[in-house]
Amino acid sequence: MAYVMFLGGIAFNNAGLGFVHAMAHQLGGVYDLPHGVCNAMLLPIVERENAKRDPRKFRAIAKAIGIDIHEKTDEQCATEVIEAIKQLSIEVGIPSKLSELGVTEVDLDKLATNSLMDACAPGNPFQPTKEEVISMFKEIL
Repeated sequence: MAYVMFLGGIAFNNAGLGFVHAMAHQLGGVYDLPHGVCNAMLLPIVERENAKRDPRKFRAIAKAIGIDIHEKTDEQCATEVIEAIKQLSIEVGIPSKLSELGVTEVDLDKLATNSLMDACAPGNPFQPTKEEVISMFKEIL
């Protein structure tokens, strides 16, 4: 496990992490929430936004997780990947709403502002506006 974690760290360092982590860092920092739980909650939302801009990358992800990609569009592959992510979160008991974890709407402006400045943000396929970040947070509030 230590070796796998080491390899994961190298991959993160070389590739960057993106906006899921940028947003999750803020939730952890402000609310002391578990980083993995926050990532799991945010992943389908951010990936949906990424897929709107570049669905091609989801074809390879779909294939890697065992989805039949033949005769499917990139958009269909993206949709199925995101649904698989949501289903996995349900199966392992990830909360569906940030409000269940004590997050309140009053902090969304601060969370969004800090997400945009997070070191992981530039690794995302697109750079959302502050309003888009607030909207993504609100979606699971």
